[in-house]
Amino acid sequence: MSDIREVSTDELKHLVSERALTGETMLLNMGPQHPSTHGVLRLLLELDGETVINCIPDIGFLHTGIEKNMEAKTYIKAEVMTDRADYLNPLGNNLAYSLAVEKLCGIDVPPRAQAIRVILAELTRINSHLVWLGTSVMDLGASSLFLYTMREREIILDIFELVSGARMMTTYIRPGGLWRDVPVEFEDAVRRFLQLMPGRIDEYVSLIEGNELFEERTQGIGVITTEECMQYGLTGPVIRATGLPYDLRKVRPYSGYEQYDFDIPTYPDGDVYGRFFVRIDEMRQSLRIIEQALRKMPLGPVRSNNRYFNPPPRSELGHSMEAVIHHFKYWTEGFHAPKEYVYSAIEGPRGEIGVYLEGDGGPKPHRVHLVTPSFVNLQAMPIMSRNHFVADVVGIIGSIDIILGDCDR
Repeated sequence: MSDIREVSTDELKHLVSERALTGETMLLNMGPQHPSTHGVLRLLLELDGETVINCIPDIGFLHTGIEKNMEAKTYIKAEVMTDRADYLNPLGNNLAYSLAVEKLCGIDVPPRAQAIRVILAELTRINSHLVWLGTSVMDLGASSLFLYTMREREIILDIFELVSGARMMTTYIRPGGLWRDVPVEFEDAVRRFLQLMPGRIDEYVSLIEGNELFEERTQGIGVITTEECMQYGLTGPVIRATGLPYDLRKVRPYSGYEQYDFDIPTYPDGDVYGRFFVRIDEMRQSLRIIEQALRKMPLGPVRSNNRYFNPPPRSELGHSMEAVIHHFKYWTEGFHAPKEYVYSAIEGPRGEIGVYLEGDGGPKPHRVHLVTPSFVNLQAMPIMSRNHFVADVVGIIGSIDIILGDCDR
């Protein structure tokens, strides 16, 4: 196809075996328009019959230039780009970026804002896992579960719309706190979801657990070990499905996660089956965290006490010229950050989301670099797919749960 770049013979020598160059094995393009690649991803498969000898991921078809676009904007305006990097984890990306700006500038965050951030981050984790579960099972040939998971996801998106006015691209978590406080209906809406969701997760499990076809397509498929995960820097459910309880919410707590009691689900076998059930158990743990955060959520402000890093309250704009000037300068010029650099990371639905942020003393970041789990975890495809059938590649790539906007930045 016209959008697949030409690969020279010299390049192929470093990518595939000698057998492919002599025609003993076949080279097959899977993507970049294949529906099961979950985005514009090309996989170059080397096949011996239907058996995968090698799998070479080829990204770059969806390059968005998000990092360089962020460097051209003020710190506060750059945040809108983080929603677009991973459209299933917008609030999580908001949080990762906000934590980096707060670390760079020394901005405080009120306790109420911390609790609300945790609630929304865990709702976003469940939202992402629901989309992953429905689409991954559908890739394996079962369509009914997708309809059920989308039903519950709609409830979460309604909560996002309630607090931010937007269902997906919220830009609600801001440096220093939140855009605004949650409405009075928020707590009841979240509690109704907490009452509903455990039974719905049990329904999901009943549809796949013990299903012979599902188990045959997932058990012992796409195996990777803890050591291999560590060598490649893999994180999130992929490494936890190998038995290692590595979770940044426990290892390096942020946003007050050290206050919450929750477990880190693991699975010993490192296969597609394990990655399924690690994520399902994570949804249950997220519900535990949300319930605790609702109980801990105090009254009080949701923005930093340092007004330099926040716009003035809307109530002051009608009678204070100083507030109008502050508002104008905040949104046009932004705030200045010190000439330093920081790295901040959170535990996203797919693994570690890191933000390297470097200031130059001005209102725009000198350098923004996002460390994203989809980009890192995609490296494991050659290991996971080797000696499996082509049909198994579909389930393996679904079990990694990649987002191509997360890769092509």
